Amino acid sequence: EFIRGKRFTKADYVEEGISAIHYGEIYTHYGVWTEYAHSRVRTEMADSLRYAEPGDVVIAGVGETVEDVGKAVAWVGSEKVAIHDDSYAFRHSMNPKYVSYVMQTTAFIDEKAKHVSRGKVNRLLIHGMEKVRIPVPYPNNRKKSLAEQARIVAILDKFDALTNSISEGL
Repeated sequence: EFIRGKRFTKADYVEEGISAIHYGEIYTHYGVWTEYAHSRVRTEMADSLRYAEPGDVVIAGVGETVEDVGKAVAWVGSEKVAIHDDSYAFRHSMNPKYVSYVMQTTAFIDEKAKHVSRGKVNRLLIHGMEKVRIPVPYPNNRKKSLAEQARIVAILDKFDALTNSISEGL
């Protein structure tokens, strides 16, 4: 299921408030997953916002390049997070980090590119994106599938740490 966010602007940002992910932060501030939001918006907006739940994957709906559009970050925080109207929460029953890692692959990016409306601003056509398939290990055995997804995530998290952390890499 894809849930589109609701609009908030720079004027809505505050130091203390509701955790929020703006679509532009997905390709500028976040990696494959995050448990903390970089931004906060006014608390009085709570009822007018839409949220990603823990385990959802937040997807940028617009961007300057085709690669930026559809960039994803797994939300692994402990509470819901508000999302901007130019992004979507992808709600699913898989390992969220696994889904986000798959969405970083060349094969996924190539497939996703078929569902991008190109113009001054590139926009993801979500009805097309819903048709993009994600490889699921052991699709007929949920327990085995989730265990394999967790194994793959552990390997990729370790690789990511080794390549992006000087101290861990050494």
